[in-house]
Amino acid sequence: MSYIIPIGPYHPSLEEPIHAKLYTEGEVIKDAEVFVGYNHRGIEKLATERNAIQTLVLVERVCGICSHSHAFTYAMAVEAINQIEVPKRGQYIRVITAELERLHSHLLWMGIACHIIGHDSMFMHIWDERELIMDLLEKLSGNRVNYAMVTIGGSRRDISDDLRKEILEGCAALKAPLDRITEIALTDKTIAMRTKGVGVLTKEDAIRMGAVGPHARASGVKIDVRKDAPYSSYDDFEFDIPTVESGDVFARVVVRALECYESIKIIQQALENLPEGPINNGNKLPKIKEGQTVARHEAPRGQLSHMVVGNGSLTNHRVSIHVPSYKNTPTVPHMLRNNTVADAGLIIASIDPCFSCLDR
Repeated sequence: MSYIIPIGPYHPSLEEPIHAKLYTEGEVIKDAEVFVGYNHRGIEKLATERNAIQTLVLVERVCGICSHSHAFTYAMAVEAINQIEVPKRGQYIRVITAELERLHSHLLWMGIACHIIGHDSMFMHIWDERELIMDLLEKLSGNRVNYAMVTIGGSRRDISDDLRKEILEGCAALKAPLDRITEIALTDKTIAMRTKGVGVLTKEDAIRMGAVGPHARASGVKIDVRKDAPYSSYDDFEFDIPTVESGDVFARVVVRALECYESIKIIQQALENLPEGPINNGNKLPKIKEGQTVARHEAPRGQLSHMVVGNGSLTNHRVSIHVPSYKNTPTVPHMLRNNTVADAGLIIASIDPCFSCLDR
């Protein structure tokens, strides 16, 4: 029998609005469509009525999980237009915050993935370890969601020597539980049965569809803005770009687990070699000079781009935000085909979608 099965617009586990229409033969998905646009908030339009500092506050609220990524990228775009040089210490603090955010984002997704497949003990274990990262972010910024660590020309908050030691100790303390989480993820039969061979995206299809971030790297595509076009002193640090060739949900779990180790390496190097000097160029409200630029940042989900157009006034003439979920969502119908309805929720979630970013 042929059926059309709707999923959404409320996703069964992500609690964000997306609508997938599955065309099935019995339990097998023969084709699928994905519809977005349920969460539009007009942030790009609002940005044209705000100055650069107000826009930092605004773009941080595009997403609650990768809020620093948006502020970071927007600031880099304004700094490029205005030819503002960020002090080295400010660059390092931005990188430290970005990598802590990547850790919390990946652990959050891994926990949700375990929840979707019914492995709730693993879900709670992963999220318990994620609390360590959230505590460090709170001590660093005063916040657990929107960190407000970025200003035009640098960082808003410094890292004291005591806090530097505390973050180093926290990263060292995370390694043992992360080893355990990775071991379970790689060897647990329940996880393997629900993820191996499910929702496959081949390397060729990932390239053809323009997948980015861990989603692309799980299909063997070795792309990462931090390596391909280093920014904010990322070329000062030694780290690897983990890739897996199988392109299934299991590969996406493995890539994110391995990336956690690389983020810890970057944080440790940045803290151990934290430069002396100022963290910013002073609290100034810059006019956005006439011009146009695009800044790129490797957010937890992949390449994030902010295009900023200035006309010489205090406000933005145009801000255009291109998010990784926008690039990865077109791969979802392809991955759903020839899988079962029972796996649809997990496959959709496996790209780590942020519909808040997608429908900004």
